[in-house]
Amino acid sequence: MRSFHRCFSTATLAACFIGLSACTQQTTQAPPDTRATDEASIRAASAEWAKVAAAKDRDKTLSYYADDASMFPPNAPVATGSEARRSLWTKLLAPAELVFSNAATKVEVARSGDLAYETGTFEESFKDDKGQPVKVVGKYVVVWKKQPSGQWKAIVDIFNTDQ
Repeated sequence: MRSFHRCFSTATLAACFIGLSACTQQTTQAPPDTRATDEASIRAASAEWAKVAAAKDRDKTLSYYADDASMFPPNAPVATGSEARRSLWTKLLAPAELVFSNAATKVEVARSGDLAYETGTFEESFKDDKGQPVKVVGKYVVVWKKQPSGQWKAIVDIFNTDQ
């Protein structure tokens, strides 16, 4: 009788291990590849972000950032947190007759589907404190992170001029 229980228990245990390994194999399958869709979403968000910045809509401009995002402006300290970003964008949008545009040149989405980066160029023109026209040309990198809602938000925004 003992050998029957031992065989039965061994057989049951072996079946459990086989079943568990099958479950493990099924749950480790790669998630679907959404990179093309994510890239299109980021390009659309970037284009809309540029439009609202050009319209000097500070609050809408700020809405493209995740709560803990950081900006790395040229010749200035890092701006982390909503108040620091708000202060920086207030300064960036302040010049008279500001005209701003940017163009994404590359968007690369991680296979994991949760992070991406965008590179591009920007141009702005405005009048300085003396009323003289100024033209600035530069480049930027934005790191995007997919939020739990599925929306992409900027977590790092760095830009500098070509001058």
